[in-house]
Formats: sequence, C-alpha cells, structure tokens
Amino acid sequence: MRLRRVMNLLVLLAVAASTLQAQVYKPDPAVVGRIIETGMNNSDVEELSFWMTDFAGPRLTASAGGDRGNEIARKKMEEYGFRNIQIEEVREFTRGGWDNYKTYVAMTSPYYTAFAANPVAWTGSTNGAIKGNVVLVQISTEEDFGKYAGKLKGKIVMLPSTARYQASFQPLARRYTDEELQNMANPPAAQQQPGERRTPPTAGSGPGNIANQMTLRRQITEFLAKEEVGVILNNSGTFNVPRANGGSHTMGQPEPICQVNIPIEAYGRMERMLAHNIPVEMEIEILNRFNNTNKVLNVMGEIPGTDPKLKDEIVLLGGHYDSWHGGTGAADNASGCIVMMEALRILNASGLKPRRTIRVALWGGEEQGLHGSRGYVEKYLMAAGTREILPGHEKFQVYFNMDNGTGKFRGIYLQGNEAAKPYFEEWFKPLADMGCSTITMRNTGSTDHVSFDGAGLPGFQFIQDPIEYNRGYHTVMDTYERLIMDDLKHNATVVALLAYNAAMMDGKFPRKPQPAQQPAR
Repeated sequence: MRLRRVMNLLVLLAVAASTLQAQVYKPDPAVVGRIIETGMNNSDVEELSFWMTDFAGPRLTASAGGDRGNEIARKKMEEYGFRNIQIEEVREFTRGGWDNYKTYVAMTSPYYTAFAANPVAWTGSTNGAIKGNVVLVQISTEEDFGKYAGKLKGKIVMLPSTARYQASFQPLARRYTDEELQNMANPPAAQQQPGERRTPPTAGSGPGNIANQMTLRRQITEFLAKEEVGVILNNSGTFNVPRANGGSHTMGQPEPICQVNIPIEAYGRMERMLAHNIPVEMEIEILNRFNNTNKVLNVMGEIPGTDPKLKDEIVLLGGHYDSWHGGTGAADNASGCIVMMEALRILNASGLKPRRTIRVALWGGEEQGLHGSRGYVEKYLMAAGTREILPGHEKFQVYFNMDNGTGKFRGIYLQGNEAAKPYFEEWFKPLADMGCSTITMRNTGSTDHVSFDGAGLPGFQFIQDPIEYNRGYHTVMDTYERLIMDDLKHNATVVALLAYNAAMMDGKFPRKPQPAQQPAR
C-alpha cells in the first residue's frame, strides 16, 4: 500500500514537472539569433562606456556631478529611441549635495612628494593652503584627550594606523573554473556564497572590538573638531591608490572638519618617520562645496509593451549610476548601467516588439543605502513601513540587476526562488556556448535587487567573473580602463534575451511564497 502511494506521488510530481515545463516560454531560435547577432557584432557598448564614464565623470549622490551624469544618460536614452524617459525624484537625501573642486596633498619635508589623495565626501575644506608639521595624535583611552587639549588648532593631524599592507597571492582578475561554477550550482555544505562583496576578518576585528573602535574614533573626531584642527589624514587605500568614502553630515549643519584619505603607503611612510623622531611637514589645499540638493534621482526609459492585456506589466532592468568621487565609477557601477541600457538598445535595434513594457532604471543613492531602488519600490510597489501592496506590485514581472564589476555573466543567483529554475534552464540553453549557464539557489546581497526581493518580487543578480573588483571599486582608479568591452557586450546580450523572454511569456514570472500582504486602500 505504501509503495502504491509512493508511485502515485512520483507520477503526480512527473506530471506537474511536465506541465510546468510546457508552460515555460521557449523563444523563437530566429529571434535568439537576431538578439545575439545585434549584441555581439553590432554593439554600442564601447561608445556608451565613453559617455557614461569619461565624459560623465564622478557621480556622487545629490552632487552636481551626479546631475551631469543623469542628464548624459537621459540624452543617450533619447538617442536610442527609448520612450517615457524621465529623471524622477524618489527619496529625500539628508546629507545634501557635495562636490570636490580642488585636492592638493604633498609632503614637503624631509623631502618633497605629492601624494595621491581623496577628500572624504561631506567634509569641509581647508582654510586655503595650509602648511605645517604633521602631528601624530595617539589617543587610546579617554584620559589621553587631555594631552592634546588646546594644542591642535589649525594642525595637520594623523592617528596611529589601524591597517597594514599585506601581500596578496591571489590574481587580481580571473575567470571562474568549471569546477567552481559546478560548486555554485551544487554547493558543498557551509561554503561561502561567491559574489558577495566581503573582506575576510582580521585578527582583533570581532564585533565587540569593531564597535569599541568605532565609538572611540567618533569621540576622537568630535574632539578634533572641537579643537579646530586644520585637516585630518586618514589611512585608506593600497597600491598608492586612495579609497573614497563619506562622512555623516546632515544638510544645514555646520561643515565638518576637512578629512583626506591617503593610501597605506603614504600614511605609513610618514608614520614611520614620526616614530623615528623625524619631523614631517606637509602642504594641503582642499576645496569642497556643499549645496542644497536633497533628492535621490533615478533615470528611467522604456520600450512600451504591445499586448493590450499585458502592456502595463513591467520587466525591469537596472543598476546604480551613482558613484564615489575621484574616479569615474566605471566598474562600480556605470558598467551595470551600460549593460542594461545596451540590452534595451539591442531589442530596439533588432526591431522586436515585446508584449510587456521593458523598462531600464539607473538608480541613484545606492552607495548610501539603496535609496534609488528602495524609493522606486516604495513609490510603485510596496509602501514603506506598512508594507501595503501598491497597484504596481501585481503588474511587476521580474527585475534583473548588475553590480559586481565588469566581469562576464556566468549564470544567475535564484535568491531561493526554486520555481524560477525551469525558466532559466530553458532560457540559458542558447547561452551555454557563451559560458553562461550556471544556476544556483543561493542568495547574494549588497545591491539593488534585494529591494525587490524584500518586497516579495522576483529580483535577480548575476554570477560574474571576479575581475579586479575588490582592488578597484570605491577608489580613484575605478575608471574606463577597468571595463572589459567583450564582457559587457556578452552581458548586455544575455540581459536582452532574458528580458525579452520575460516580456513575451504568457503568465507571470514565478514568485517565492510570501506571507499574506494587505492590499493598498
């Protein structure tokens, strides 16, 4: 009796699998060929990369540079024939706008060396060019503050290093091996998820230590501001390349003390000299400007759907266009925006007429908290706080995101959405020869697809070859040179095919089971 029940269950499962397979949209081979031919042999990726990196420049959230980049993207969408193009406000940005206009940082004694440097965003300027000895402020307990009280006004200040350079024996850029891709699809137990942008923990970096260090650092920064120091030097970056980051300024508040990031090599050189009682003199001039811009902006365009019943449903493609300052945000993440815009251009240039609307969105404010994509979700799909379902939720089909550098797509993270697997298995078949066929159930985080996944909607990020990403992102070296054009062409072709299939299928793209939601009133 038990055997009969088992056999009946197996038959039901086989029928269900067969039925699902029959429902999965299978693209016309001629259409697939047209998309691949346009994407790989008639690409505009290289030209688009120039305009969206070299010409656009850095695009810090709410900055004048960000506005400039958004306008350039809007014009390119017009040239490509996209419809319903708009630059849309979606969230408040309490830090306000900030731009850097001058950075000069040099050691002038015991000899002259100009250092690569990057001011910390949302910190103030120096009072013109300041010159003087560097003071190494050594504060490890609250009792140490008294040693420096009244002695630091106008000074160039540095703190003891909290990071040291360590040689890496891993290649800067590589391709995933077949074995690695197989392990992603069928991972061994407890294997870390590839694609997540993590740095391994170092000794003494447990949660308690980190919290204590952050508290002490905040107290030191407040003390230095009260003492009216001239500039604070930070140890940030390697290979003589400074990293970029931002302060916690709130618009309307007094400008914070100027802070400048210099790389480990420059910082360590001066610190070692001071440890040997050798005076170090510097000359620094930083000019930053705050503005009253307080909006997070998204740039959007689309190919309207043609099916009377389905044209209001949305297949969404996206990547964040905001960047840090200093470089041109090429790999992080103009690359994703270039790929998504090119995917839409491929479909337009191929003369295809999707049933559903395919929309591209270039998000703002990702670097400060996924503001652009979260703002879009809150405005159209699910209300913030109450999580009430908005009308756009039911009309949402699927979202594809790119934000792991320039690397070639090798497959996709399903975010635990098992029902989506048969679709990608079918849709990846024509891409297998291009090296894109790995499907993993794993989650990957840290970027805009999680805004949609968190709203109970299918949102996906791609498995990408790791190409110099950890070395270059958030630094002044994140420029056009970090882009591999053949990889971007490949990625845009993959996205164009997936987006077209999702726009043409009869039913809804499968969603993960979700708790019951309240409809909008």
